[in-house]
Amino acid sequence: MTYKEIQALLMKELRLYHYPVAVKFFYDACELKAFHDRAREIHTPLKPMTFCQWEIAARMQGQIVYSDADGLGCGNAKYCFGWKGLDEAEIKGHAKYVRDMDQAKKFVASKAVLMPGLLGVAVAPLEAIDNLFEPDTVHFYCDNMQAYHLAVDYMAATDTHPLRPNITMNSSACGGNVWSFVEQKFNMLPACSGSYNAGKTERGEINVIIPGSKFRITIERLRQRIALASSSITRPGDGFPGADICKNCPLIIFKKK
Repeated sequence: MTYKEIQALLMKELRLYHYPVAVKFFYDACELKAFHDRAREIHTPLKPMTFCQWEIAARMQGQIVYSDADGLGCGNAKYCFGWKGLDEAEIKGHAKYVRDMDQAKKFVASKAVLMPGLLGVAVAPLEAIDNLFEPDTVHFYCDNMQAYHLAVDYMAATDTHPLRPNITMNSSACGGNVWSFVEQKFNMLPACSGSYNAGKTERGEINVIIPGSKFRITIERLRQRIALASSSITRPGDGFPGADICKNCPLIIFKKK
């Protein structure tokens, strides 16, 4: 399947509200040049902003966004992307979350960080990346049941159980994608205080992040379930994955007139 076809499948079968976001971390100059040559249209931040704000354009407006360190105005993301070290400002930025500054330093130092040499980052709706790049991660902003379906399909496809996602302070979108890429593992985490308002997740969306290397087999598991019954795990055979009608309730039954 093309990524355009996969996005259409996901939007239909999981009733996604946002486009899945493909994330690419560019380390190779030739690969980066090819991306710029092939992309139909690339948007860049007018002013430095957060990584989760870059993703707004991809998941809500279907835009391809690229930036290097100059377009990133978030210290958390810069640290996770390897564009700045563990400095005093980053430690102080976590003071409100922790008991003391020693704990702040320990917590920040425990976050996943990309290897040095990152040239830039692209985020794009999944459907836009065919012949453009292979995603390092695919990031979903979804509700509880959509997240559950993705998690179950990933577990079955990769023979992984239980899942152990990675939640950190103040870096859900940026740090969440970095951890998933570095560890090559599924991640599921709530919005952090920064991404909740800056990244516009006031609907209560859950972050689900799947490493690109394991994304297609997860989709193949979804397709197998569709062939057997439907995309719904809660009510196999039902076309809506989040149906919250009690499956054994004798009262909630509809028939043709």
